[in-house]
Amino acid sequence: MPVKNLAVDVVTARRDTSIPALARMMEEEELGDIVIAWNEEPVGIVTDRDIALAVGHYDDLSDVTAADIMTEDPVTVHEDATAIDLPAAMAEGRVRRIPIVNDDGKLVGIATLDDVVATAGEMLKDVATVIEWQSREYRPEE
Repeated sequence: MPVKNLAVDVVTARRDTSIPALARMMEEEELGDIVIAWNEEPVGIVTDRDIALAVGHYDDLSDVTAADIMTEDPVTVHEDATAIDLPAAMAEGRVRRIPIVNDDGKLVGIATLDDVVATAGEMLKDVATVIEWQSREYRPEE
């Protein structure tokens, strides 16, 4: 399954977006991340953890922007990569969220570790069904 089928809509902001504005966006959208984009391409990512750390680092957040705390050049995955490629990319980049891009490097969505877990759960359910039906000792209730 291509990751573009797993990806959800991505919420973006600009480098000059203030930290309080990012926090409000996350609260309103019920998200843990905002992708920082320029010309529809991901140039950074800000997570709820980044904002929490900024609160401890800066005395006054009013002039702090996404550019000050974002992870630059975030790990991305091409939309045609498989769902199997996603956890490997996350492990390699040590990230829980990955922007999904097309051939032109434009954002098409975002995939998260939750997506990986949900997909793995679905796959394991299918595997369990096959094993149950092929086992002589066990027959699931019909």
